[in-house]
Amino acid sequence: MDYEEAKIKFINTWGSLGTLWGINKAMAQIQALLFITPNPLSMEDIMEELKISRGNTSMNLRQLMDWGIVTKELVAGERKEFFTTEKDVQELTRVIAKERSRREIRPVIKVLKDVSSIQDDGTQKTKELIKQTKALKELTENADLMINNLVDKNQNWITKSLIKLIK
Repeated sequence: MDYEEAKIKFINTWGSLGTLWGINKAMAQIQALLFITPNPLSMEDIMEELKISRGNTSMNLRQLMDWGIVTKELVAGERKEFFTTEKDVQELTRVIAKERSRREIRPVIKVLKDVSSIQDDGTQKTKELIKQTKALKELTENADLMINNLVDKNQNWITKSLIKLIK
């Protein structure tokens, strides 16, 4: 497999995996392209490389910047905007985990808290709703805490520990 084939395969695979992580395919493909490209790319470079529209590119770059994984970079002598992404895999994982917690997990915890704190009217169905939603809230809070504690620690330590567990 040559460079071009490998690049296309990586970008397409990353794009498909992106949907599993809660982002759309084009957004994941843009991040993948920036990830494997040594120099910042302009919007036009990204559009040409991925064969996507200006609107789609612009919208997804904005979302990636909102996530904190893509940044604008100044290129001396250029009027265009250029973009780059976090290149450190562990830092990228940390940023994504934190953002997913903020966007997805914490809102669910709030809903579970609201639902589990309804007034108990003494009926079996209300008692069951309160019991199950409290249990789910506690589990979700613990999972969120564990994820946040893991990503806040020294990533080299975590990686080495996980590799030791797998071997």
